[in-house]
Amino acid sequence: MTGIDGCLAEAMTIPGARGACLVDWTSGLTLGAVGEGPEGDHEAAAADAAELARLAFENGAFTRAGRDAGPVEDLVVTARGSYHLMRFVETGFDSSVFLYLWLDRAEANLAMALFRLKDLTARLVLA
Repeated sequence: MTGIDGCLAEAMTIPGARGACLVDWTSGLTLGAVGEGPEGDHEAAAADAAELARLAFENGAFTRAGRDAGPVEDLVVTARGSYHLMRFVETGFDSSVFLYLWLDRAEANLAMALFRLKDLTARLVLA
């Protein structure tokens, strides 16, 4: 079990990590940030990522597709030089938080980063 600061510090050990933040997708507010933000601004990146997260999470096409459908777990956006990963945090209460990780595409391993994010969010304690 780890808190926000520990989770973000550990996220920065993922190969290729440039920055990470914990974001409330209902408000777009950053609950914690570390490293660089895309375009140098964690707050703007968090607000933009929250818009995308909200659209995916609230869109029935993503949550009702298939037999074992459930809530959205991850969002992956690939750009020419970077990956933007968003992992929704599951909690016992109605959580609206996701961990956002910005990776350098030349240095990152996308599959490994997704695996590590899943582990990090499973151990995250929000208090």
